[in-house]
Amino acid sequence: MTTAASFDTLLPGLDLPAGRWHGPIWLSDEPLTEPGRYRDCVGAFERTGLWPVLVPHDDRFAATGENWVDDRGRLAPATHRIDAIDVAQTLSRWWDPFCCAGGTGCLRPYGANFPGLAKKSQLRVDPFAEAGNTGSILARRGTYRLGLVAVEQPADVPAALGWTGMIKSTDQVAAVSAVLRSWADRFGATLIVLGFDELELAVAAPPRLPGRALMVAAEHRAFSVRSFSGQPGNLREYAAGLLHRRHWRFSWD
Repeated sequence: MTTAASFDTLLPGLDLPAGRWHGPIWLSDEPLTEPGRYRDCVGAFERTGLWPVLVPHDDRFAATGENWVDDRGRLAPATHRIDAIDVAQTLSRWWDPFCCAGGTGCLRPYGANFPGLAKKSQLRVDPFAEAGNTGSILARRGTYRLGLVAVEQPADVPAALGWTGMIKSTDQVAAVSAVLRSWADRFGATLIVLGFDELELAVAAPPRLPGRALMVAAEHRAFSVRSFSGQPGNLREYAAGLLHRRHWRFSWD
């Protein structure tokens, strides 16, 4: 077992809380009390190869004393499969035209067919700086443990862990990471929160025009129907909420 003291040798200059390895993820034993530690770990990523994620407290496991990281199953690690995934084809396959009551009205102006990928946004802010700032703000406002995962890029965390948060929709965790890679490339979107069945991204280059936001909304809807169906209105109204929005959240509960 790796102790906090020995683990700190991998991150010289960082004051980590007590923690230990849980398989492929290192977790602090207690919630973060110093939110700036998240930003410090982001800043050290290029040197350490360990991407920090915030792991939220989940009341659903409080009664049983379970820790989903240890007590719920994982898929096989799948980072080696990410490069082979076609993101447009994947989202098209995940596009469900039957979730709307009484037809496809909630998908207007689209319908039964996925409209394709949105164009790349112009990057004006460093994605890692955005991730560090947003993650630190979240850590200050909520209850999160600090997680660290060895990956080449933040998008690979779900595949590296064999994460099962999306299992109600798909068992293809490599495809989840492939979508996150694509969003990182096109929108500067960076994974900052990973829970039992949820993830959150800091977004450095969100859509700035309604037409672009509508295409991004379609991608969100294909990626997580649950996140979309939990919102009022139709796809166009959902898209309006994505304009300039620098924080994306998805769930599969």
